[in-house]
Amino acid sequence: MSKIKLLSPRLANQIAAGEVVERPSSVIKELLENSLDAGATRLDVEVEDGGVKLMRVRDNGSGIDREDLALALSRHATSKITDLDDLEAVATLGFRGEALASISSVARLALTSATDENGAGWQVTAAGRDMETELAPAPHPQGATVEVRDLFFNTPARRKFLRTEKTEFNHLEDVVKRLALSRYDVSFSLRHNGRAIHSWRGGASQAERERRVSQVCGPAFMDNAVHLDIERAGLRLWGWVALPTFSRSQADLQHFYVNGRAIRDKLVSHAVRQAYQDVLYHGRHPAFVLYLEVDPATVDVNVHPTKHEVRFRDGRTVHNFIFSSLHHALAEVSPGERLERQTQMARPHNDAPGQMSQQAPMPLAGAARPAGDWRQNYFPAAMQAADGETTNNAVAEAPTPGYRPAAANPQPVMADLSSAEGEIPPLGFAIAQLKGIYILAENAQGLIIVDMHAAHERITYERMKTAFAGGSIQAQPLLVPVTLAVSEKEAACAEEHPDTFATLGFELQRAGPESLLIRQIPSILHGAKVDQLVRDVLSDIIEHGSSERLAHHVNEILSTMACHGSVRANRKLTIAEMNALLRDMEATERSGQCNHGRPTWTLQSLDELDKLFMRGQ
Repeated sequence: MSKIKLLSPRLANQIAAGEVVERPSSVIKELLENSLDAGATRLDVEVEDGGVKLMRVRDNGSGIDREDLALALSRHATSKITDLDDLEAVATLGFRGEALASISSVARLALTSATDENGAGWQVTAAGRDMETELAPAPHPQGATVEVRDLFFNTPARRKFLRTEKTEFNHLEDVVKRLALSRYDVSFSLRHNGRAIHSWRGGASQAERERRVSQVCGPAFMDNAVHLDIERAGLRLWGWVALPTFSRSQADLQHFYVNGRAIRDKLVSHAVRQAYQDVLYHGRHPAFVLYLEVDPATVDVNVHPTKHEVRFRDGRTVHNFIFSSLHHALAEVSPGERLERQTQMARPHNDAPGQMSQQAPMPLAGAARPAGDWRQNYFPAAMQAADGETTNNAVAEAPTPGYRPAAANPQPVMADLSSAEGEIPPLGFAIAQLKGIYILAENAQGLIIVDMHAAHERITYERMKTAFAGGSIQAQPLLVPVTLAVSEKEAACAEEHPDTFATLGFELQRAGPESLLIRQIPSILHGAKVDQLVRDVLSDIIEHGSSERLAHHVNEILSTMACHGSVRANRKLTIAEMNALLRDMEATERSGQCNHGRPTWTLQSLDELDKLFMRGQ
C-alpha cells in the first residue's frame, strides 16, 4: 500500500487555516482586506463574545456575482492575480485565495452579496465539516456581508488556545485600527455585543487624516507628533513621528505601512531605532504612524501567509532612506516649532482654525517691558562687546566658572542682537537660576524651565559630532601634561589606538606599564575633569574593540565626552550666560533632549499656572 496520499480538501484547508486563522482578529483582518480590495468606502464590523460567537463584516464594495459565490469559498481561488507577473507586483491586500476557504473549514460561514442596487442578492453558506456549499437568493444592497459564527466549533483543541473575551476583542480592535489608519478615505464602524465602540468617518484632506490619527492613536500622540513627507529616488515616506519625549514603555503605538499594507519588518524597525538612538531614553520605545510608498515590483509581499512581513529588493537603500528621513525630521524640531505646535493644540475649540485666542500676549517681567533697549537688560556682556568695550568672548571669560560657548560658535549671543526690538525668542529670556540646576526663563507663553546640564550636554555633543564629521576635533595642548594611573589593559589600548585618540582630540603617551601622560584634550572640553574624561573614553574604546567597530560607535564615545564638557549642577551662571545657553539651544539640533533621551526643557503656560492658583475660577 502506498505511504504517500493526497490530503482531503477539508484537511488541506484546515492546515491552511492553521497558518491564516490564529484567532478572531485573523478572520477580521482577512475579511476587511477583501472588502477594501473590492473598492468599499464603508465597512461595518459587528462581533459578539470577542468574535468567537459571531463576526459580521458588511461593505459597499463591488460585490460578487452569483456564479462566483461558491467558487469564492474554494481554496486558491482569487480574482486578484492571474499570472506570475501579477504575483511579482502585487497591488492588492489579499491575493492568495486561501482566506475564505480556510475560515469556512473552521467555522460556520455565510457570504451574501449583490453586484448592483436592485437588491437581488445571493447567499452561499458552508459549515466546515464536508465543505459543501449551499446557494440561495437573499436580498442585499450592492456590496457583500460575510458572517462567521462559532469559530473553531469543529476543532476544539484549537478553541482551547483562545484567551478571554476581552483579550480576543482587544486583538480584533487593534486590527480594525490598523486598517483604519491605512485607508483614510474609508468609513469604519465597530460594535461589540451590541454596543457601539468606534465610528470613524472617511475623508482624504490633511485635517481629516489628522482627525483619524487622533481618534485611533489618541489626541496626546497628535499633540506631540511631527509631520513629514519626503520623496527621493522613487521612494516616498510620509506620516507622523512622535517627539522623543512622547516615548512609550512598550512598542504599542507603532504603525508602519508599505504601499498601504500594515507590516512588521526587522529592517524597518532597525532603521527607526537608529534614527531615535540619540534622543530616546534607555528602554523606551518611539511612537509613529508612517507610510512608505515604493514600486510594487521592488517589494515581495508573499513572504508569509499572514502577509505581515515583506522583503525589499534593495534593503540597504530602503533602510538608509527611512533612517535619514526620520533622523533629519527629528533633528529639525526646534523649540520654536515645538512651542507653536503646543499653542495650536491648546487653542480653545471655539476658536476658528485661522484665529488666535483673544487672550492678550503675556507681558515680560511684570506689567511693562523694561525701559530702554531690552538687549541691555538681558545681554549686558554682549552689549559691551558690541560697543567695543570687551571682546566677543566676554561671556566665556565671566568671573564665574559657568557656561562657556564653544570655540566653534564664538558669538552665541551676538546672533540674537539682530532680532527686531520687542521680538521674544522661543525660549524667552532668563530671569533666575534655581538651586544651581535649573534656568527659569520667561517667554510669550509663560515659564520655561531648563535643565542646564542636560541642555549644555546636547549642545556640546552636537558640536562635537559636527567637528568630527568635518575631519577632526580641534585639540588644546596642556601646558603641564597630566599623569594618569591606569590598568595595563587601558595603557595598551591607548598605545594601540593613537590615531583614534588623535581624531577625538586627545594625545596620550604611555609612560609605563600602568601609566599614561595626557598631553592634549579637545578644546571644546576645556575645564573638564581630565583624568575621569580619559578613563571613560578608554572604557568606551575597550568595550567596542576594533577600529572598524569603533566607527559605528563613535557617537557613543562623543556622547561620553560631551557629558564631561557640560556645565555641572551647582554652577552659578550670570543672566548673560543663561541667555547665551538659551540662544544656543534654539540653534542646536535635537536640543529638546539630552544625549540620554531626557528632556532638556519644559513649558508651564500661563493657563497652567493660573490653574495651580485657581485664578479665574
